[in-house]
Amino acid sequence: MKNAIITAATKGMGRAIAIAFAKEGANLAICSRNGDDLAAFKKELADINPAIKVYTSVTDCSVKQQVLDFAAAAENELGAINIIVNNVGMYTYSSILNDDDEAFQKHVNINLGAAYQLYRFFGKKMIAAKSGHIFSICSVAAISPLPEAGIYSVTKYALLGLSKVMRTEMQPHGVKVTAIIPGSTFTNSWAGMDVDKSKMILPEDIASAIIGAYKMSAGADVEEILIKPAYGQI
Repeated sequence: MKNAIITAATKGMGRAIAIAFAKEGANLAICSRNGDDLAAFKKELADINPAIKVYTSVTDCSVKQQVLDFAAAAENELGAINIIVNNVGMYTYSSILNDDDEAFQKHVNINLGAAYQLYRFFGKKMIAAKSGHIFSICSVAAISPLPEAGIYSVTKYALLGLSKVMRTEMQPHGVKVTAIIPGSTFTNSWAGMDVDKSKMILPEDIASAIIGAYKMSAGADVEEILIKPAYGQI
């Protein structure tokens, strides 16, 4: 049975990914900071596929202990976790020189720390099982830094680096690791801005790419998926 854990799963890419895995018959452990959003989404997922289990947790992924508690509860509720989707992230429109004093640590905790803690919690178990797939939602900012998103770029660089290290450690054991590197994607981050949705990547595109990589043969590991808007970055 497929058991997937997805951080920040009620909106945007996380939501689309959760729906895609539900359609594939995967049990889901999902988290968000908003309990009402989680309850509503759990019902929606049950309607999509009544056969799956859905565990929800109100979790602030910037807090190490909350991430670890979510991981332990997910394993207790669903059994062995064999899919990890590191989706949670934050973006602040600011250069490093203009960041507030808390920006660095907050971005590190959310954009990097949660993925690191889930890897530490589940990694050796995946090695013992000789199976599993870890996905991390990085960003084109990880390969082309954005001056107006300084610390975001730094932490997405770090997440891509973590993905490469995880792959190096996991490869001898048959555990797959895939970095997803999307460009401008139409999510709530763009709320209130005048953007053309038809010229952007959709969250469902990211979900489709992840499912495609996951369903490949046991001998195939998609290391990185770079997806950019057809009309260029916004």
